[in-house]
Amino acid sequence: MSDASDGDSVETDDDGRPRLRPESLSRRRFLGLAGAGVATVGGVRAVHNTLLGYGHLGMGTNLLEQDIPPVLEARLSLGYNERFDPAHVWLDGDDRFVGVEYDGVETVEFDADTDADAQRLDESAGLDSVVSELFADVSSLRADEYAFEFSDYASFFERARDADTRPHLVSAIRSRSDRAADVGLVESFTDADPTDTEALVYGLKMGFREHGHYDVPRYVAGSIEDNVIFGAADLRKHFEDPVDFEALSENGGTGMFCWELVFRSIEALHAVSAWEQTVPVATFYVSDRRHKHAYTGLLTAIRDDDGSLRLPVTFVDYTYSTLYDDFRLTGLRGEGLNAYDSGHRADEVYW
Repeated sequence: MSDASDGDSVETDDDGRPRLRPESLSRRRFLGLAGAGVATVGGVRAVHNTLLGYGHLGMGTNLLEQDIPPVLEARLSLGYNERFDPAHVWLDGDDRFVGVEYDGVETVEFDADTDADAQRLDESAGLDSVVSELFADVSSLRADEYAFEFSDYASFFERARDADTRPHLVSAIRSRSDRAADVGLVESFTDADPTDTEALVYGLKMGFREHGHYDVPRYVAGSIEDNVIFGAADLRKHFEDPVDFEALSENGGTGMFCWELVFRSIEALHAVSAWEQTVPVATFYVSDRRHKHAYTGLLTAIRDDDGSLRLPVTFVDYTYSTLYDDFRLTGLRGEGLNAYDSGHRADEVYW
């Protein structure tokens, strides 16, 4: 039996259960389902997804305790292909050599040549340490002569601010998503200079708060779809809007999900080349499967005074920093931006 006043039609499956057609699902019917299901399912999932951290109730380890380097290294690969007038510099696809084309082609091979050979090639091609930096840093990676360092974002920037950063290695790590966003849009959205990495991280927090919000209606729709009607209709799509920087800037107040916030943050933090940034960063997508959540990781590369290669890493969460502001919870829960804590885990990383 159907309620004609809703305007919904009801079909049944082979077992006689109602199958809702998404194109005929009215707002009133949706709210009826929400009233029946959200109080239990939505409430439980909200606590599960946003309040319970790891290390409690046998729920596994968190970023502060887990062995993160294997997760970072699982999909880490290098790619470098840049033009510095008049030279073209690239990294071989199998990480065998650094190639330079300027007056013919020359290479320095990792298994045969030395740092001095790389420096001579820089001088011949009129390059400012590009080849020698790449050669030294990739050699260290190949020999496992490096170490990750993990911290909150404030300590991350303090560590890197005055260090000997290695922008060309950072560029090689971020190669898959480099310089794809419109720099002017990023600057206007964040009210920050895209070359000022620390200001941009904070500017994204404020931009997402000003131009968007966490998409609670879509979250509720997804909870009902997954846990009440068990996939009988695609409810999420009725709440989806364009979320590129241009649309966010024009529309204002657009609902966003966690992965959309991650994608925009990666685009913004890669909007300019690594060597133009005050702190060169390669960013990555972090998947936390138990929370069904995604957030943003940042990596830089530095050489310490003793010459050792260090890869400082931090994590930020624009979902929580946006959501807490939406519900005026920053006074109680804090800004929500730091993700290097007991409430986050890294199950998979995508560079």
